[in-house]
Amino acid sequence: MDDQDPGLQLVHLLRAVTVELDLFAAEFAGRNGLHPTDVRALIHLLDARRENLRATPGWLGAQLGVNSASTTALVDRLERLGLVRRERDTGDRRRVLLVVRDEAITLGWSFFGPLIGEMVTEMRSFDEKELATVRRFLLAMRDIAAARRARDRDSGGSAHEKADQPGEGQDDQGN
Repeated sequence: MDDQDPGLQLVHLLRAVTVELDLFAAEFAGRNGLHPTDVRALIHLLDARRENLRATPGWLGAQLGVNSASTTALVDRLERLGLVRRERDTGDRRRVLLVVRDEAITLGWSFFGPLIGEMVTEMRSFDEKELATVRRFLLAMRDIAAARRARDRDSGGSAHEKADQPGEGQDDQGN
């Protein structure tokens, strides 16, 4: 691809933002004795809470792409740290729900709050039409990435891995 392509330049900027946010999340994880997967789990649980979605361990495992045993260990760890609690679903006593504790929200805001505040302040310099365009862009990029991840998972590997494998009539150099 041409490095001067405006679309490719935006992809690189989006990746740079993602890297910065990942580094910020890694700093939060390190300071609080968390694994990066713990942070991703908390983000999913907080998103579920905002959407009034009743999060179960099975749901969380699916969001993270981890198996049942790994999900159990993750939830046990978050529960021991006082960040999450398990509750019986009042509508179905067989089902366990995961609830983010207020302590986790306070901890998150104490670290991420200043960054979020700066971001929201900067966004106020954009008009409604610009924000709508940014929103549409970010939703499209998220949906493309999620769909690609699902296709790669369902096909048993990424397109990159498959491209690296010699095809019919090719040697290890791709000739």
